[in-house]
Amino acid sequence: MTEKIAVLMGGQSLEREVSLISGQRVCDALIADGYKVLPLDVTTDLVPTLRAEKPDAVYIALHGKYGEDGTVQELLEFLGIPYTGPGVAASALAWDKALSKRLFVAEGIPTPAWVTFTADAFKLMGAATALDLVPDAVGGFPLAVKPSKQGSALGLTKVESAEGLAEALLTALNFGDTAIVEKWIDGRELAVSVLSGPEGVRVLPPVEMVPVSGLFDFSAMYTPGETEYYVPARLSAAEEAEVVSLAERVHRVLGCDRVSRVDMVVDADGVPYVLEVNTSPGMTETSLLPMAAAAVGIDFQELVALLVRSVRDASV
Repeated sequence: MTEKIAVLMGGQSLEREVSLISGQRVCDALIADGYKVLPLDVTTDLVPTLRAEKPDAVYIALHGKYGEDGTVQELLEFLGIPYTGPGVAASALAWDKALSKRLFVAEGIPTPAWVTFTADAFKLMGAATALDLVPDAVGGFPLAVKPSKQGSALGLTKVESAEGLAEALLTALNFGDTAIVEKWIDGRELAVSVLSGPEGVRVLPPVEMVPVSGLFDFSAMYTPGETEYYVPARLSAAEEAEVVSLAERVHRVLGCDRVSRVDMVVDADGVPYVLEVNTSPGMTETSLLPMAAAAVGIDFQELVALLVRSVRDASV
């Protein structure tokens, strides 16, 4: 009997439009592979539809809040429906960049020095009066300021001097209630995708991103021509081995299952620093996971089928 796969996409996050593109491409690939596909834009009808349709599995093509933070994963577990990507705890940990960075430090995983501010710290505790302490706390300018819980580099600002810090924090806090201020590391930006299942962990070739603007933000990610990509990344054999090992370690430390994408930067001395982890990687024409898979001969249709099979294998 043909398996029925529900593809969750859209939803209400700020990454809705990107998710719809990812979801449609996933649907097309699954149909071409012979699956019965149920495309679902996530609305209040989601639960009754899933209960009525009884899919064999769910492909989560959601990006951003509710799709990557453990919310939909917890709901699907309650309904007893297996799904692609990491589980509830790993999703929640990776989504909260401030929390995952604390775990990285505890596990000896290199990550840029940082401080965290909440909106309440500014409103109720006068945190704005201590912004002059930030540069010394993280090692000086330039700084990266970004929301702690957001994807696709939404709300990201590179800050070159003290004059721009307050405005950058306001921008970040427009996207969530917590902002991270971390040391900006000049170097090669990489995305390292990891696949895992009963047969073990497989790290795909690192992808190097070189944005024309110098900032790999939302526009650079999704506008063709705004970023140059190198697959595999321009690394020495020793650097690549270290990056691959680090990505696998991060995948395991966070407790990720099936797939993750570890974003990092390698500085001028060849030292890699982990920035964050994505547990629902994009599947658009410019997305990094499909690029990495293609570099080892896994085309898009095969990649999608592989991720769906990983759900079936895990539930056996």
